[in-house]
Amino acid sequence: QVQLVESGGGLVQAGGSLRLSCAASGRTFGNYDVAWFRRAPGKEREFVAEITRTGGSTYYADSVKGRFTISRDNFKNTVYLQMSSLKPEDTAVYYCAASFRLGVVYRESLYDYWGQGTQVTVSS
Repeated sequence: QVQLVESGGGLVQAGGSLRLSCAASGRTFGNYDVAWFRRAPGKEREFVAEITRTGGSTYYADSVKGRFTISRDNFKNTVYLQMSSLKPEDTAVYYCAASFRLGVVYRESLYDYWGQGTQVTVSS
């Protein structure tokens, strides 16, 4: 089992920045690819970004490319999502998810573990 806990959400003005953290406990964190997803009010959950287990590769949704950066520190069992130039449309609950399978990326149903989410609200 892997337990994931997100933190760092909050209220920020458009153009501002936030850094989300996803702290893991349980099995060896370095064996998992980790992604961030988000669910905006009234919308389906969508892929945001993913980082492979060694941190060697990252993937981003087009909507956040160039504004968000995903990174990880396997010694601290933590994955980060640095969000900059935030827009009101980034308002959502942000979830981290971990997958033991390789190459999952945006395929939500293939992630094994999920956190409870953290709210990000961007005001205009």
